[in-house]
Amino acid sequence: MARSSQEKPKQKPALNKDLIRELSALLEETGLTEIEIEESGMRVRVARQTLAAPMAAAAPLRTPAPAGITSQAAPDPAKHPGLVTSPMVGTAYLAPEPGARPFVDVGSKVIAGQTLLIIEAMKTMNQIPAPRAGTVIQVLIEDGQPVEFGEPLMIIE
Repeated sequence: MARSSQEKPKQKPALNKDLIRELSALLEETGLTEIEIEESGMRVRVARQTLAAPMAAAAPLRTPAPAGITSQAAPDPAKHPGLVTSPMVGTAYLAPEPGARPFVDVGSKVIAGQTLLIIEAMKTMNQIPAPRAGTVIQVLIEDGQPVEFGEPLMIIE
């Protein structure tokens, strides 16, 4: 069959460099490592590589135990059954607003569903609820710290 003169071959949409620049700026602004959008049949993904700092560098320095006292290695918090991990990439905040009291502190008793912290992702504040009732025994992040998906946030016992 002959092709009609009105049919045109499909053309790829033109690359929108301004959109890519905006997405790159959004990555910097939010601390995200990648973002992907789809618009008018065109998908754009912008990602940046990050160099993760060794976890040991973030751990506080310990003083050696006095002679005659044996010290046990601290258990790995990532293996604790009460570990709360980040469900998303974003910036973690321990308080509802700057200068306010944190949602929880070490020693706080929490109930399942209670807000532990918020993670800002793409200008949206996401409340992170306690997965179970218990006592917060350790906070593993600092206020305003960028977090990755699955990163340890707190431990509830």
